[in-house]
Amino acid sequence: MLEIMNWLREPWPWYIAGPLLGLTVPVLLLIGNKSFGVSSSLRHVCAACVPAKIPFFSYNWKKEMWNLLFVAGIVIGGFLAATVLTNPASMVVAESTQTDLRALGITNFNDLLPHQLFSWEETNWSIVLIFYVLGGFLVGFGTRYAGGCTSGHAIMGISTLQGPSLVATIFFMIGGIVMTHLFLPTLLQFALGN
Repeated sequence: MLEIMNWLREPWPWYIAGPLLGLTVPVLLLIGNKSFGVSSSLRHVCAACVPAKIPFFSYNWKKEMWNLLFVAGIVIGGFLAATVLTNPASMVVAESTQTDLRALGITNFNDLLPHQLFSWEETNWSIVLIFYVLGGFLVGFGTRYAGGCTSGHAIMGISTLQGPSLVATIFFMIGGIVMTHLFLPTLLQFALGN
């Protein structure tokens, strides 16, 4: 049992994790013509919990219960990974990445997330507003506008040869590159007070 736990704590190589993720698409299609995606679960939760007769939420959400269970599995799996399966070894960050992060004011590489940004003790609430509230709104708006999230378009849509998913994924990547190289340095300077 200890050997299995140690194996689970190690990062899985791409040739195991990649095919497992890739096999999700045909398995979902074979077991009931289901589409992979995470953002639709928020719609299902709202349809179940919002009593108003809003047309967007008026559908049989119980038929999509599998999606809610899938997302619950992601949350439970994340919790187990962070508590039970935590790898005691320090996280390895490439030297080139450390150099880039130091230039942005991030100096502690012992945590997965920069302590200066994700610490309740050092919380700057204007940063919380920008990074979490505004960022969450923009992600939600973008997901709805694009008709799905990155996992739905990039994994499910492209593998089923959906042209709009290819376009959406290209623009997801462009948006990520623009954010990383143009906006993130300025936001981090503001957040870290540099």
